[in-house]
Amino acid sequence: MDVVERRADTGQAGTGLYLPANAVRTLQSLGVGDEIDKRAEPVLWQRLHDQHGHPLAEFEVSRIWGGVGRSLAITRGDLHEVLRTAVDSTAVRHDTEVSSVTDDGNVTFADGDTCTYDLVVGADGINSTVRRSLFGGPEPRFLGQVCWRFIADDTEIPGLTDWTARLGSKGRTFLTVQLGAGRVYCYADINSPVITAPVDDWRTLFADFDGPVPRLLEQGADAYFAALYESENTVWTRPGAVLIGDAAHAFSPSMAQGGAMALEDGLVLADTLTAEPDVTTALAAFQARRAERVAWVVAQNHRRDKARNLPTLLRNFTLRRAGERLFKANHAPLHALP
Repeated sequence: MDVVERRADTGQAGTGLYLPANAVRTLQSLGVGDEIDKRAEPVLWQRLHDQHGHPLAEFEVSRIWGGVGRSLAITRGDLHEVLRTAVDSTAVRHDTEVSSVTDDGNVTFADGDTCTYDLVVGADGINSTVRRSLFGGPEPRFLGQVCWRFIADDTEIPGLTDWTARLGSKGRTFLTVQLGAGRVYCYADINSPVITAPVDDWRTLFADFDGPVPRLLEQGADAYFAALYESENTVWTRPGAVLIGDAAHAFSPSMAQGGAMALEDGLVLADTLTAEPDVTTALAAFQARRAERVAWVVAQNHRRDKARNLPTLLRNFTLRRAGERLFKANHAPLHALP
């Protein structure tokens, strides 16, 4: 078995992550729950405000997830470190990128090396080489949204707790999630007809946001920028190959389920391969177990993205009247084990 990682090292890369309860449950099932607990910050409340800080809805996260368990916030680097240390380091090939894969499982790497595998698992992200080589199908669809992410120091900025989304006009959102130790994960997105960042300083797009946002934006000059995409290919298995995570099903970040679904994919794939000695049969079982759950998340993301683009007064009225109920409905089927 080889685990191929295109990064040259295991340095602390990326920004922050909100891990909803189904993601935390999966990490526990993978045997790394205790290590995650040491590095993560509990998220006990979710709050929705308008851009001026006026409350629209707030509720305890436990009311959304019930007995599934806790939700947590963690840096991406800490999550990667926990997962990396759980894997035999001799099986990981760093600074190695896949160039192509053939139908018979022969993988060609960027350095010209080749190797043939009984099973190729494409966990190589939204621009998956494995998907393009073996599965074809439509390319991921641009969602008409772009985003920025960064981690800020919040030690001298009052009013930041747990998970808070601040909703502005024209689809603008500024989310903060506390990471502990004086750090807060900041995520901002806007509607956009193009996949490129604005020419001017992006922070001016949120200049009319109040509360802690202006002081946080002071630290966001070097924020990570990305255009947001969604996968349209719903076939993730074929003889000798399977796609998981964003390679199979990239999402809108609206429900924070991208990482959760990727973790569940890994767990379910291991389960089906263990239960069924025939690989082709196991892959068919994997597709069957994952299809309906993933489709639900896609549909809920669409509903949530549509709702946030309602006229401001209507959106705010809806969230004040039914915010908690909508969040419960979005997540209800995810209470079940994958």
